[in-house]
Amino acid sequence: MEHITLLLAIVVVTALVFDFTNGFHDTANAMATTISTGALKPKAAVAMSAALNLVGAFLSVEVAKTISGGIINEKGIRTEVIFAALVGAILWNLVTWLLGLPSSSSHALFGGLIGAAVMSAGWSSVNGSTVVTKVLLPAVAAPIVAGVASMLATRLTYRINRNTDEKATAKGYRAGQIASAGLVSLAHGTNDAQKTMGIITLALVTGGVLHPGANPPMWVIVSAGMAIAMGTYLGGWRIIRTMGKGLTELAPPQGFAAQSGAATVILASSHLGFSLSTTQVCSGSVMGAGLGRKGGVVRWSTATRMFIAWGLTLPAAGLVGAGAEFLTGQGTWGVVLVAILLIAGSGFIWKLSRRQPVDHNDVTATVTPAESPAEPAGVVTTAIAAVTPPPTVAAVAADLTATIPAPAPAAPADPARPATV
Repeated sequence: MEHITLLLAIVVVTALVFDFTNGFHDTANAMATTISTGALKPKAAVAMSAALNLVGAFLSVEVAKTISGGIINEKGIRTEVIFAALVGAILWNLVTWLLGLPSSSSHALFGGLIGAAVMSAGWSSVNGSTVVTKVLLPAVAAPIVAGVASMLATRLTYRINRNTDEKATAKGYRAGQIASAGLVSLAHGTNDAQKTMGIITLALVTGGVLHPGANPPMWVIVSAGMAIAMGTYLGGWRIIRTMGKGLTELAPPQGFAAQSGAATVILASSHLGFSLSTTQVCSGSVMGAGLGRKGGVVRWSTATRMFIAWGLTLPAAGLVGAGAEFLTGQGTWGVVLVAILLIAGSGFIWKLSRRQPVDHNDVTATVTPAESPAEPAGVVTTAIAAVTPPPTVAAVAADLTATIPAPAPAAPADPARPATV
């Protein structure tokens, strides 16, 4: 610690700020479905998620190794490059949070890192094979795998319980949701907190504090776990609302299936060192669970906005990271200017968010048409709606009863006239 320079300290603090934004940006991954189905109250959900994110940070360092010694070549990379990469990642996280879009904090970090490294040392500084095998391929495969798994799990769940009362099983599924949400939070801490650990470790290597290939020191693990836990506790209410209500309406069995599928994929990838996007995995699981229930509908307008954000994340963060690296390469004044621009940009985005604030009180409110436009009816849906089903026996009997006139009431008997025998 005594060898850390002022610039390196600034980079470490900036990395922890990114970790903090990662926490509140990704709270929706674990808790959106749990909150939307009523399994947990919003504040209790984010508190539980924060605690398990902290625990998860201590379970593995495989993803941290992938980032600190895999994506870019450590030789020739200056500490300023790491700072510039973090600026790109933080600003993209804040922009997508403002829009309520669950984009990938991981890909924002990778994009910023690649853009800054290329601006500093050229394309040779990037390990293309590692980017393809451990970033791009998992980015495509993971949400598909998680979505298919959640869809099949949802259908199996409803088939098993087709003869049971839905209200009777809802309590059990809510308990299952709480357990699976905890597992997703644990997996998120295991995967995403390590990304900040890897970045800080990479900065320490470029600053000469650690040798190449070193594991993250314990103080790095603790600080990264605390930062992501604090961000998680604040709750990214805008994104929770989009994930919980904007994509599809979920019942407790669907929420349980979605979270179980997501947790399995994230934990498996962490074990293999794949630095995938937990946001994309959880979003894919939610959509799969929505399609798994008969009559379930996914709001593809919202999903399309998410897909566009996913596609823009790497290049957008990369461009910002490259621009920031260009300025930091000019000397001390460039580093100061980038820091000022980061603070000013973050403050401006926060001020814009206050125009339409979203907090734990209205996070479960129905998404308005402006936020998620109504989906146009498909061909099959329109055809089914146009077909008039044949009348039932009860309906025919009711029609006959309505058309046959009722018999006239009998005249009252005359009390003065004797009854005829």
